[in-house]
Amino acid sequence: MSPSSVTVRVPASTSNLGPGFDTLGLALRLHNRVTVERTAKPVLTVLGAGSAEASAAIARIVGPVAELFFRRTRTKRHGLAVTQRNAIPVGRGLGASASLAVGVAAGLDALHGSPLGRHRLLDLVTETEGHPDNATPSIFGGFTASTLIGKEARSLRFLVPSKATFVTLVPDFEVSTPAARELVPAQFSKADTVHAITRVAVITAAFASGDLEALRGCFDDRIHQPYRAPLIPQLGRVIQAGEKAGAIGGWLSGSGSAIMCVTFVDPEAVGRAMQGALPGSAVHLLKADPSGFVVLG
Repeated sequence: MSPSSVTVRVPASTSNLGPGFDTLGLALRLHNRVTVERTAKPVLTVLGAGSAEASAAIARIVGPVAELFFRRTRTKRHGLAVTQRNAIPVGRGLGASASLAVGVAAGLDALHGSPLGRHRLLDLVTETEGHPDNATPSIFGGFTASTLIGKEARSLRFLVPSKATFVTLVPDFEVSTPAARELVPAQFSKADTVHAITRVAVITAAFASGDLEALRGCFDDRIHQPYRAPLIPQLGRVIQAGEKAGAIGGWLSGSGSAIMCVTFVDPEAVGRAMQGALPGSAVHLLKADPSGFVVLG
């Protein structure tokens, strides 16, 4: 007999990693829990940090994800009660919306005997999100490189060495993803395009091989960060402060406002240095999540 409710733990994610615009992502050990229950009437509840902001997102995301699931699986529609226990900051570029979409889709899949599985869930969530860079790590865990081939989301995943700590600075202000995307130009010079392609190749190869020392100098970007910098004026100072304190490098997480540095040594010192460049921000010392979403039952 199918369960009447399931709870799914979904990791946060950072995307782009500098030049990997809309393709690179990494799952983080900061989790939301999404409970999906069959009901006669829809109910949406958000508990925990940022519940007011998350409530607007949950109302916007749940309906399209559920509709697409029922259509793809040809499952009889029913009402849903969705409860999100929130730990991922909203509007900070840490994959909050993708984690909710993944939680709802994975919860529905589990309620109905898992007709889709992870790879088809990625296609479903990508269709609702528009790009796979946050959904892929939230589903599969680790470091991911993903793209769309036609309508299929294709991805590769690699485990992240435990020595890497992702020092995450979370400012006390949000950045609107649609507004941030509007700032990115439609065309780029040949030099900037080559700059991005070569660095994305080396970043991916570094994670694939486990040789993370090769990441030094590879996170500088000409595709989106320079255009989004006016929304986070302290971006450059924060990354430079983190690098001076020992970090390998840093980037704007997604469209921001969170800023991330990866380090192998003294993450506390890196966090203090980053926070000193943008007072009033919170710091999280995070490890990579290797698993992606987990159905807790």
